[in-house]
Amino acid sequence: MHHLALATLFLSTLTFQGCTQPNNDMSNTTNPLFCDPDTGVCAVPGMDPETVAMEQQPQATATKPITLLYFNDPICSSCWGAEPQLRRLKAEYGDAIDIQYHMGGLLPSWDVYSSGGIGKPSDVAGHWDEVSPHYRMPIIGDVWLEDPLPSSYPPSIAFKAAQLQDQGKALVFLRRLREQVLVEKKNITKWPVIAEAATFAGLDATRLQADYNGAANALFQADLTLARSLGVRGFPTFIFSNEAGERQLVYGARTYATFEAAVKALKPDAEPKATPASLGDLFKVHASWCAEEVAVMLGISHAQAAEQLKAAEAKGELRAVDTRNGSVWWRK
Repeated sequence: MHHLALATLFLSTLTFQGCTQPNNDMSNTTNPLFCDPDTGVCAVPGMDPETVAMEQQPQATATKPITLLYFNDPICSSCWGAEPQLRRLKAEYGDAIDIQYHMGGLLPSWDVYSSGGIGKPSDVAGHWDEVSPHYRMPIIGDVWLEDPLPSSYPPSIAFKAAQLQDQGKALVFLRRLREQVLVEKKNITKWPVIAEAATFAGLDATRLQADYNGAANALFQADLTLARSLGVRGFPTFIFSNEAGERQLVYGARTYATFEAAVKALKPDAEPKATPASLGDLFKVHASWCAEEVAVMLGISHAQAAEQLKAAEAKGELRAVDTRNGSVWWRK
């Protein structure tokens, strides 16, 4: 990890513009908060991310045969859309892939993104509701109307602070942050919300806050520097590489076959591990699941997955957090 001087962030001084009706023009490409459901990407305008990332990606040096650099952001709806595929990738090929999570800095502040199709938080609300059915993942945009986020930097820095404690717990923490903002309409820039996610993940919230105000800032800046050096301009970006220096890029929320093809291209003899074969087994691995995640993991239709989840809920085995755009089911 690069050692960078702490950057001065202006998160506490951000202001909001007035709220109007949401702008639902999904063809807008001038702002990264308008995520293209066709490409599965929340993209920053500029250079071609696929070309630049492939040209500048350094050779892998991990102990596992494949390194995966995953550039994402806590408020990235397309990253949430890629969760089903990522969960299956970890289950089947986790022994062969060293997955390294890097934050991309999707929304520095509303001062930066004050032009184009999105100029204020309320413009995002309708867009999130529109992309939800495309990914078949529950997403509601109410947070942008009720308690809008000034930036995605605070939860990103909090994730880097969580990584200082425990890599595994940090991923549980990140998952919880996504659920809070995308499903439960909670402002994940606020400390009580962050602390709730930290406690759920089994992290020391007091230490997390200290690291958030200390070393985590430099680690986040290092992530931003790495993303810029590789030309990463959209999220999610998955850069696979092997020890021979061969590379594969998966840009956006793609089908699982696309992710598996990237692994096979770099390690043709890679064989998938057996994955959990039942709903009960899935909930032994993770505390919460969406219907599309279950569908991708079990190789069944979305409708079949939803039916199984609802049946388990009716039996009292699961509890659901319901939204107008779908649900997240939790083990009791």
